[in-house]
Amino acid sequence: QVQLEESGGGLVQAGGSLRLSCAASGSTSSINIMGWYRQAPGKQRELVATISRSGSTNYADSVKGRFTISRDNAKNAAYLQMNSLKPEDTAVYYCYADRFRLGYWGQGTQVTVSS
Repeated sequence: QVQLEESGGGLVQAGGSLRLSCAASGSTSSINIMGWYRQAPGKQRELVATISRSGSTNYADSVKGRFTISRDNAKNAAYLQMNSLKPEDTAVYYCYADRFRLGYWGQGTQVTVSS
């Protein structure tokens, strides 16, 4: 089992920045993909960004150029630097990890961007 704990969410004005962190614990060896998803009220959960163990990244078109995902394999952690935030980025952000093709989710952290 893998446990994921997010931190770093909060309230920020449009144009501001936030940095989310995700700490993995438990059976963390061989975690492959880590990533971030988000879910806004009344909408489906959607991909924000993923990063492989080797550092290959993938971003949703809506966040390209504004968000940066990174990872520290030694600390079993992933991060999401969010710049130029927009009100439409408001959502609960969930950390995700894939280990041997099993997916694990964190509890989520709220990000609210005011206009």
